[in-house]
Amino acid sequence: MATYKGHQGHGIGKPIPAPRQASSPMSPQMYVETNRPLPSQIMAAAAAGMSVSGYQSGSMSDAKAKNVLKEAVDAVVNSFAKHSHGYGRVNVVEALQEFWQMKLERGADLKNGALVVYESQPSNSPPYVCFVSLPGGSCFGSFQHCPTKAEARRSAAKIALMNSVFNEHPSRKISDEFIERAVRDAAGSFQGNLADADNPATGIGAFRFMLEANKGRTMLEFQELMTVFQLLHWNGSLKAMRDRNCSRQEVLAHYSHRSLDDDMRSQMALDWIAREQETAGIIKHELQIAERELESARLAGRELRVFKEKRDILVLALSQIGPAESLA
Repeated sequence: MATYKGHQGHGIGKPIPAPRQASSPMSPQMYVETNRPLPSQIMAAAAAGMSVSGYQSGSMSDAKAKNVLKEAVDAVVNSFAKHSHGYGRVNVVEALQEFWQMKLERGADLKNGALVVYESQPSNSPPYVCFVSLPGGSCFGSFQHCPTKAEARRSAAKIALMNSVFNEHPSRKISDEFIERAVRDAAGSFQGNLADADNPATGIGAFRFMLEANKGRTMLEFQELMTVFQLLHWNGSLKAMRDRNCSRQEVLAHYSHRSLDDDMRSQMALDWIAREQETAGIIKHELQIAERELESARLAGRELRVFKEKRDILVLALSQIGPAESLA
């Protein structure tokens, strides 16, 4: 087994230099030089749409798509109100907190407790934007045009409550049937060989390995786990480990048990600072992309963790360069 030589601070071996070129944004359609998808790319593709609201509108107009999303959210929230508080209007902020408190009391493994955390974006005028982070790490944001900060919080709570409730359905659990279907779909989407699914050294095999290791978990929990791999791919860490001859099994085994913490964010920020020293302006350019991704995903009612983490890491990197640079 090869020895890890990952990023300093990630807890494995010696630091490695940042890749000379920044990776382009994470995308399910992205391929490596050999035209074969990385494990994280396959997993990201499979995760797309795991959030009940993360649908693709196709030919549907933006206005109609937003209306459909609003109706779906309201339907779930109203249903939750009937089954928990009786008929009538539900306070979605309180209901969301009560939902996660109930899960904790029933034995859910919530390492940091049941606290739901809200984060309002600084603004002196509407529309106001608010993000909400769930105990497991998933993040959602206000998806409507909100004239007040209170309404932005309620909007974020609505979409988070909808996904929290829907995630409890048995169909959202990773089962043997789901794994077989997901592997077939991934192989078809990437024109891969289904026979490779039994080989963990291949991309599709690594995807199956991840699913098997998380059998019984919900899709929202699986999506939270994959955020780490999406960020490692975006940041260039996966490519650097591959260049160091680290096997996919080793990378998966290590990072499957790593939570996304301040230490990992700081190391990723340092990698971007190193790139900035080679290519001036690359952080600001990547930050613009990250902000567009975050805004688009928020308005579509999608799960936002990976997009928000990208932005926050880049903002942290920019702040470390110096006030003059970050404000230029």
